[in-house]
Amino acid sequence: MIGAGIVLLGVGLADLIRLHAPARGRAAFFVVAALAVLIVASGADAGVWAFVAAGTAAMWILATPGSAGGRAGLWPLVAVGLVTLGAVAFQGVREAQGPLGELWPVASPLGAVSLDVGVFVLGALVFLTESGNVVVRAALRGGEVAPDAPTALKGGRLIGPLERVLVFALTVTGAFTLLAAVLAAKGIVRFPEISRDTDLGTRAEYFLIGSLVSWVTALGAAFLLWWGTAA
Repeated sequence: MIGAGIVLLGVGLADLIRLHAPARGRAAFFVVAALAVLIVASGADAGVWAFVAAGTAAMWILATPGSAGGRAGLWPLVAVGLVTLGAVAFQGVREAQGPLGELWPVASPLGAVSLDVGVFVLGALVFLTESGNVVVRAALRGGEVAPDAPTALKGGRLIGPLERVLVFALTVTGAFTLLAAVLAAKGIVRFPEISRDTDLGTRAEYFLIGSLVSWVTALGAAFLLWWGTAA
C-alpha cells in the first residue's frame, strides 16, 4: 500500500510544482520534491517506490495538459491507476515498516493508523487537489466540451479539490448519508446556472462530465485504501 501512496504523492507534488512554482526555479523544486519523497520512502523501507514515483510523475507531467493548452486524454490517469493498483495488489499494509514506522504515532482519533496507511492518505489527498483538476480538464477536452463552458461555471479550480477531498474522506469514514447530501448540495447550488443554459447544453455537459470524473477519481482513491487495508 505504501507504494501506491508514494506514487500518488509524487504525481501530486509534481502537479503542484507545475502550477505554483516560478518557471525559472521549477527544476530545483522538482529536485527537492524528489529528494523529499526518496527520504520518506527510504525511511519507510520502500526506497524502490520513490524511483517508480519519479518515473510515473515524469510521464504524467509530459503527457497531461497544464493549466492552459494540451489535450492528452485519460490514458495518463489509466497508467497511474494501473501502477497504484499493482502496488496495492503486490503489497498491502506491511508488518515491518522501516525506521519511520517505529517512530510513527499509531494512535489517532479514527483508531490505529499505520505508517503505510498514513502515507497513502497523504498521497491521495495531495493527488486529489491539483492532479484531480488535471484529470477533469483532460476529460473535458477529450469530450470536446465547448471552450466557453469552463468560463461559464467559475470557481471549479477551488471547488473541485475541496469536493474530491470531502468525497474521499466521507467515503473512507463511511459517512454515506452526509456524502449524498454533499453531492446533492452541489447540484442544487449549480442549478440556477445550468437552468439558464443555451440550446447547446454546454454548461450542463460541462457540469456533468466534470462532476462525474471528479467523483470517480475520489472514489477510486477511497477504493484503493479500502482494498489495501482489507487485504
